[in-house]
Amino acid sequence: MLDKINATTPKYYTYRLETFTQTLTTLDLSHYQIENVDERHLANALRTNTTLTILDLAYNNIGDIGAQHLVNTLRINTTLTKLHLGSNQIGDIGAQHLADALQNNTVLTILDLGYNQIGDIGVQHFADALRINTTLSELYLFGNQIGGVSAQYLAGALQINTTLTTLDLGRNQIGDIGVQHFADALRINTALTTLDLSCNKMRDVGAQRLADALRFNTALTTLDISSNNIKDGGAQHFADALRINTALTILDLAYNNIGDIGAQHLANALRINTSLTTLKLTFILIRSELWEEIDELIQRNVEFAKHELLISTTH
Repeated sequence: MLDKINATTPKYYTYRLETFTQTLTTLDLSHYQIENVDERHLANALRTNTTLTILDLAYNNIGDIGAQHLVNTLRINTTLTKLHLGSNQIGDIGAQHLADALQNNTVLTILDLGYNQIGDIGVQHFADALRINTTLSELYLFGNQIGGVSAQYLAGALQINTTLTTLDLGRNQIGDIGVQHFADALRINTALTTLDLSCNKMRDVGAQRLADALRFNTALTTLDISSNNIKDGGAQHFADALRINTALTILDLAYNNIGDIGAQHLANALRINTSLTTLKLTFILIRSELWEEIDELIQRNVEFAKHELLISTTH
């Protein structure tokens, strides 16, 4: 495996890829200022490669045209399982090409498109692909231009998709209406285990919808809703859900506007809940006694989880 090719020109890294075609499994070309024309050379080399499983092209200038070149390869390639395209100025057109390829691709499991310029139209194409694709397990779309309309498309796909386990939509503009759509999906979806909705302008109304869905969902184990505008009322709704939900193990409420009242509701719920092992409350201003109580209850749950694991491994 060659972890990093010290490539300085498209011709050079294409040559290296062809040279190591029978041994190369990981290719890291992040931060190489690769542009759409350069991507054509790489895509041509990938057509004949039969060993590469991980390709990192993050922090380049691939754009929509470069994405299209890469898509032509994905239609043929049968080995690539992880593709990182974060921070590449890919917009709706490039997203459409990638999404279309996903409808036929049967090997890619992880796709990272964080910090691009994908909006409602591009997301709609990904939603259409998720209704068909049966192999993608992780999709990262954080830091794009995703709003409530886009969220509705994705949430609708989640009601059908049974393979996606991780969806990262942090740092978008989904808002309460978009969160409501995801809440509806979580009542049905049984595959998603990790959902990131951090920094999405969610308020107590959206928090209530999401918390209500957790009463029924039995699959989600990690939920990140940090850096929103959730207050004591929203915290109370999550506390009520934690009295019932036994699947969630990690809940991130950091950088919200929760005070003593909301924290007390969470502490009261933790006296009943024994499955939550991580509760993040960074920059939440509450009394020191509440911090100590919550920390003790979480530590109790951690020890309980260790005990359960020990029992399961000895039987």
